[in-house]
Amino acid sequence: MQTTGQRAGLFLFLIGFALFVGTLTLSQYRLTDQVLAKTAKKEQLTDLRTATAPILGKLYGSSFGFVGDLKAAVGQLNSGYQQAKQYDKQIGSDFIFQTTKAASTGFFPAHSQWFFWASLLLCVGGALLYFLPERRTLPGIKNNGVFHNPATNRGWIGIIVGTFLIGFYVVLYFYPEYLTNWTLLFDPLSRLVNGGPASQWFVYGSLYTLAILVMGVRMLVKYRGNPYQQIRTVSVMFFQLAFAFLIPELMALFNQPAQDLKNMWPLDYSFYFDYRIDEKIKAGTFGLFLLVWGTALWLVGVPILTYFFGKRWYCSWVCGCGGLAETLGDPYRQLSDKRLVAWKFERVIVHSVLAFAVVMTALVLYTYATGQSSLFGILDSYSLRSTYGFAIGSVFAGVVGTGFYPLMGNRVWCRFGCPLAAYLGLVQRFKSRFRITTNGGQCISCGNCSTYCEMGIDVRWYAQRGQDIVRSSCVGCGICSSVCPRGVLNLENADETSRLTSPNPILLGNNSIHVQP
Repeated sequence: MQTTGQRAGLFLFLIGFALFVGTLTLSQYRLTDQVLAKTAKKEQLTDLRTATAPILGKLYGSSFGFVGDLKAAVGQLNSGYQQAKQYDKQIGSDFIFQTTKAASTGFFPAHSQWFFWASLLLCVGGALLYFLPERRTLPGIKNNGVFHNPATNRGWIGIIVGTFLIGFYVVLYFYPEYLTNWTLLFDPLSRLVNGGPASQWFVYGSLYTLAILVMGVRMLVKYRGNPYQQIRTVSVMFFQLAFAFLIPELMALFNQPAQDLKNMWPLDYSFYFDYRIDEKIKAGTFGLFLLVWGTALWLVGVPILTYFFGKRWYCSWVCGCGGLAETLGDPYRQLSDKRLVAWKFERVIVHSVLAFAVVMTALVLYTYATGQSSLFGILDSYSLRSTYGFAIGSVFAGVVGTGFYPLMGNRVWCRFGCPLAAYLGLVQRFKSRFRITTNGGQCISCGNCSTYCEMGIDVRWYAQRGQDIVRSSCVGCGICSSVCPRGVLNLENADETSRLTSPNPILLGNNSIHVQP
């Protein structure tokens, strides 16, 4: 039952969240010659003035009308360029975003910082006020009605949250011009850390980091009696804040190629794209270091570190996707599908994505080396990487991977789509010292371990048989061990030859005799 402090915290959070979302509707928009001069290229300015003449000086009360008319004018101009085969003059979608932001006028742009601090303090303060009263209760997992709560078992609250997340990612990836008011909110912060105005990606990175930090506090409170979970949570909070957010932004501030130093191919699928390679080469010694570092990380670091520590060294301690899943997504971990059919589907699709990434990258490097965009006249590198970026990088990783937290659990992307998780999993399954050992004689079949396994592993099945868990999908989060009331499960880095992998053990008290099939 919620305390008075929790109810107050929830109320403050909802007020701050409503204020933050509501800022998207507060601007008015007016396209002027000064705005066009600021956002258009010089060679396009004359044509744009002619194309946008009907809306120049017109005041719009919402972004929908302004963006619709601006897109229509730009689309008509681009059609003329296509007919004249002047493809180099075509105006990209970034012009729509930048112009919408520059055309924002009225009360909100002049006072955006008041809205920023008000919404930030209300949201963060309310969330912390909601989490901190949990210190009065005993740590750990209890019978807390997780499958009867409309927020954590696909109820009406979960559906609303999922719908919002899906809508957010759709707008972020495909219609960022409707988020320009949020970039106005974050402009001062962006100028502080990278020296330039905020883009939709800076806003996303800021919100992503803030979510991990705030929900990380929740994890620290929830698992305050478990040192492993405490250290692991602090680790993902640190790596997201420092390596994924601050360091790349500071690189941009010093005119260096921005790169998340902990991210790597194939998760960073564009790492070997031509423009990114050229960017690093032009940056000189530091750029070459980034190129070598990023290559060495997946080529050498992954096999070595995964051999000694399993994929948990990355998926549960370092990765930003895993960090968001473990913090923001923790309330939904019990929703992962434990059925055998889900496991079969998982193995096919996640390794298919990895194969897709390998083929796409190989073709991109072939194009970079030879200048030929197609191989055997069949595979075109530009269309292939565009397809991958849309289907995997945007829809799967973003819209489905995070938007489906309240519907399919918090590790949808990690389990079914992440090519790096597939690569790490192959190493873990066949050449790693990591395992979860079980003591079947102590298992009482309560099912906590399987319930809270975010990767859809039926941990109880292994525990009942006293069989060590060596699964490529296991991210070593350790929650199964944390929620076990009898201490049956332990995360270990043991010698490969000592694994207990017999599928047919006979249990005798606290010991097990394994019958070879």
